[in-house]
Amino acid sequence: MRFYIIDDDEVFRSMLAEIIEDNDLGEVIGEAEDGIVLNDQSSLLQQIDILFIDLLMPIQDGIETVRKIKDTFKGKIIMMSQVETKDLIGKAYSLGIEYYITKPLNRMEVLMVIQKVIERIHVQQSMEKIQESLNTVLNIGNQQKTPSFGKKESDPAEACRFLLRELGILGESGSKDLIEIINYLHQTEKSTMYEQHFPSLKEIFEKITVRKLGSSFSEDVLQKEMKAAEQRVRRAIYQSLNHLTSLGMVDFFNPKFENYASKFFDFSMVHQRMRDIEKGTGKSSTPSRINVKKFIQMLYYEVKQAL
Repeated sequence: MRFYIIDDDEVFRSMLAEIIEDNDLGEVIGEAEDGIVLNDQSSLLQQIDILFIDLLMPIQDGIETVRKIKDTFKGKIIMMSQVETKDLIGKAYSLGIEYYITKPLNRMEVLMVIQKVIERIHVQQSMEKIQESLNTVLNIGNQQKTPSFGKKESDPAEACRFLLRELGILGESGSKDLIEIINYLHQTEKSTMYEQHFPSLKEIFEKITVRKLGSSFSEDVLQKEMKAAEQRVRRAIYQSLNHLTSLGMVDFFNPKFENYASKFFDFSMVHQRMRDIEKGTGKSSTPSRINVKKFIQMLYYEVKQAL
């Protein structure tokens, strides 16, 4: 694999290049200290398989760079930053990055993410070859079909149910609330682009609760139902964390653990939950620290990918 690293910290670039090359993950074909170097560089972009890019840089930041290259760059993007602002992370994912890693880097997390991205590239390449063979056999000619990792869903609710099943929480009471949330987000994004602003949790829960209650209810009832819905969702998300953590403890390279754990949860939280389980701790402080908005954002973006 051919890597390119963009970060305004030279020491950080060297450290990341060392991780890549010491573990025989590929070759670092170039480095830069600002995203502006990729502007109008189509020939360079064609050579890059995996692009590591920092979020904050002095001239052109990571999000602006990704926005400019997304139509021509065919590789995978991993974004890094010390910033953990939910809106910025959501915006980065909406532009098509594969993963968002927070600094300071955890060596194990970096290796796991790179291995997962490489695996996705290999799967995509295999699917493209299969598609080409099918096109030849069926004599489709120029009627090219977009390679797909599976059957595309036309209904966001069905796509959401599939993901909740993958996350081990389709049977949880909060799963119904999550499906309602996805339906609401899907319907409202037609008029409001979430790349600029993802709704707040308060707005989301208020909207789905109003839909559920109908036209006649008091403010007290609304607040009570909103709180109940958020608690159901939070419990469901916590169960998903437990489910994925258990899979990872049995097999660190379990496909579901690899695909979903670092995407829906902070790696530090997954690692802490593993330690809690190993110590035989039934409960931890984790539920109060669960990032509900991040989970909902990732769930929605994954549903969008399936549509």
